[in-house]
Amino acid sequence: MTMKINQSLKNFALVFITLDLCLIIYALVFNSSIWLLNTQVAFISSLFITIASFLSYKKNIQGRLSNLDLSKQVNAEQRDKVDEIDDPYDLYTEYEQIPEDELTPEKIKEIINEEKAKVKKNSVKNTIFSATGFLSIYRVLGYATLILGFFALNNNKLFLPLAFIIGLAIVPIGVLLSKLLDKK
Repeated sequence: MTMKINQSLKNFALVFITLDLCLIIYALVFNSSIWLLNTQVAFISSLFITIASFLSYKKNIQGRLSNLDLSKQVNAEQRDKVDEIDDPYDLYTEYEQIPEDELTPEKIKEIINEEKAKVKKNSVKNTIFSATGFLSIYRVLGYATLILGFFALNNNKLFLPLAFIIGLAIVPIGVLLSKLLDKK
């Protein structure tokens, strides 16, 4: 598993370096150094944001996994084959069976309200847990770098919108290409 992850990281790095080198060569041959400056400021900022997002969400997931209570998990050996066929993802085991003669409209409304309360509680809980992912200091610094780079270029009358957008687009294109290479 570690070897596959290292290979994926090498593929990501190789694709990003190759795309950036192509962009640098294109800028030096066909455009000016200002064009190159715009693409590199945007590329570095975008790459920093992407890496920071990855690291913050990775940390978030590892934190959730470390807090996971495996005692609540239903043991797969306790389920029979018919139950596995009827409910392959074990969605209905936590619910108690209510006889049909006890299901009154009031009871149904009560069950629906209980489920709505669970969903609301879980959505607030998920928002709090995922806040560390989107409020990561690295991610904030990445966006700050992007904004400061934009203003520095714009205030010095060096900003070229097309070059900046192309520099920003390198990271998503690189991710797409590296994922395509990773599947082969």
